[in-house]
Amino acid sequence: MYNEGQVQGMTFWTPNINIFRDPRWGRGQETPGEDPTVVAKYAVAHVRGFQGDKYEGGQNGHLLASACCKHFTAYDLDNWKSVDRMEFDAKVTQQDLADTYQPPFKSCVLEAKASGIMCAYNSVNGVPNCADRNLLTKTARGQWGFHGYIVSDCDAVSTIYEKHKYVRTPEDAVALALKAGMDVNCGLYLKKYTKSAIQQKKVVESQVNRALNNLFEIRMRLGLFEGSPSRSLYGNIGRADVCSQAHQDLALEAARNGIVLLKNDANLLPLSKLKTRSLAVMGHNAANPYMLRGDYDGPPCKNVDVVTALKGYVHNTLFVQGCSNADCATASTSSAVAAAKEMDYVVLVMGLDQNQEKEDHDRVELGLPGQQQSLITAVAAAAKKPVVLVLICGGPVDVGFAKNDPKIGSILWAGYPGEAGGVALSQIIFGEHNPGGKLPMTWYPKNFVNVPMTDMRMRSDLKSGYPGRTYRFYKGPKVFEFGYGLSYTTYYYEFKQSTPNTIRLNHLTGASHAMDESLSSNSSSIRALSVAKIGADNCEMLKFSAHVGVENTGSMAGRHTVLLFARHERTGEGRPMKQLVGFESVSLDPRQRDEIEFVLNPCEHLTTAKIDGSVVIEEGYRYLVVEDKEFSINIVI
Repeated sequence: MYNEGQVQGMTFWTPNINIFRDPRWGRGQETPGEDPTVVAKYAVAHVRGFQGDKYEGGQNGHLLASACCKHFTAYDLDNWKSVDRMEFDAKVTQQDLADTYQPPFKSCVLEAKASGIMCAYNSVNGVPNCADRNLLTKTARGQWGFHGYIVSDCDAVSTIYEKHKYVRTPEDAVALALKAGMDVNCGLYLKKYTKSAIQQKKVVESQVNRALNNLFEIRMRLGLFEGSPSRSLYGNIGRADVCSQAHQDLALEAARNGIVLLKNDANLLPLSKLKTRSLAVMGHNAANPYMLRGDYDGPPCKNVDVVTALKGYVHNTLFVQGCSNADCATASTSSAVAAAKEMDYVVLVMGLDQNQEKEDHDRVELGLPGQQQSLITAVAAAAKKPVVLVLICGGPVDVGFAKNDPKIGSILWAGYPGEAGGVALSQIIFGEHNPGGKLPMTWYPKNFVNVPMTDMRMRSDLKSGYPGRTYRFYKGPKVFEFGYGLSYTTYYYEFKQSTPNTIRLNHLTGASHAMDESLSSNSSSIRALSVAKIGADNCEMLKFSAHVGVENTGSMAGRHTVLLFARHERTGEGRPMKQLVGFESVSLDPRQRDEIEFVLNPCEHLTTAKIDGSVVIEEGYRYLVVEDKEFSINIVI
């Protein structure tokens, strides 16, 4: 885009690494999900690849493009009922900040070496993010060593004065943002009011110089002052390179691997390419390729909708729209039922669209909108065989009715799979690809909407009836679990004996100095070590490997993700019920075996966040968990 003259710079405000805390959030579709470990690893891979730093990173070196981790911090509400992100004050505990909201941004700085951070619209505990010196300067630059520029979200400086009412004048807003450590304003407030703020002695020139230094340093690292761009590494890439076959193949691979099989009773899927003589495809998302793309999308190389892709397998394919859009105020139930009675199989492509969930628009319900459920149920009841339900949506929906309906044989969740989503779904439905995706978020029941979206607490509070959030803390019924996903084959797992069963921390240099205390459920003391006091060198020495054997015990080759969780022997005091500590993708032929090595760091993966936000390693047992297998590790202090 830069080489073609379509953009003037090489700074891109991506990735979105906020936690998908609430299933109603309209921008959850932009994120990697609800788990801090997944989001942090995504941030590192995204930023390093984007900036061209390779996987080992590069603090001050040349940038191919500048990535920007957003939205800093605790931003996951856009516009819910009468609450707007521009003025929302997120009340967040230090404990939740320590082990949920901040870890992705910490990894983005420490491991990915991101060159940009965007401060968010909202306040946290009464202080607007873009006016918070403790957040931008003391934490990001001081504690984490951030070296780059900090940008406001668009008009987020104006909201300090106009929405949050945090200051008395626009000049005060500009002064506070610059003092906090922000360098550039997406908006007009710095352009309009910096001069008058200097004249009023609210801003000193050195603060302006610091911001300019940070901005021009990024431009220099991007090579924007080195003469002709054509001499740079990617200086000759043009529009002809965008839609190369390799890139289109990658889009298809990403779409296929991201689709999750949620139900497959009696192995309905895959359908036989030889025996399926007729097919009915229904739903508002079936014949509209734009609906596959989600928000912040670009023009695709190809437009292939689900109906067109499926017709490549079954010539006698009939399309019935059923609903005109996701709202589905009215449904063409009679024509859909008539088609279902005639055809061999039925695929319903339902779900949401960008009118239901997007930036500046959160949902208020978790069920399928309008008449979608009644249409699906009627078609399933009339069909010759159990039907296939495909869900196109970013956020989770309560499809408990479909999960429990024997006439709905299979459910696939595709998210917004992109330009290759139609082809990917057809390949999975007809068995050319074995699905192996896992859900990146919990799917809650409809009544979860009774929980205010404004309640930022992660931990449950059963005394008040608050159920908590995400698989780590939520204590309530679920439609589908985080990490859930089926396959056309089966797998067997086992922990290898090479995994250590004891970790001794009592021999560490300075262990007594790092001693801390935690409380058990009966208020007795538990020996613990402060991670901050253990030190980076000791933490590096404590790393160990967990070895997990995996065997494909079925009859079809498959690729899937192996998820490794850790759980504490004790519950209560805000400890997670379990926590993802590693994930690896493995491809296996039938009856093939492999061994996966997970490198774990007790200072990162076996810790507990205390109420005050400090992080400790407690004595006692942890259990590593893969599916139904567990391995105990005793931590000795």
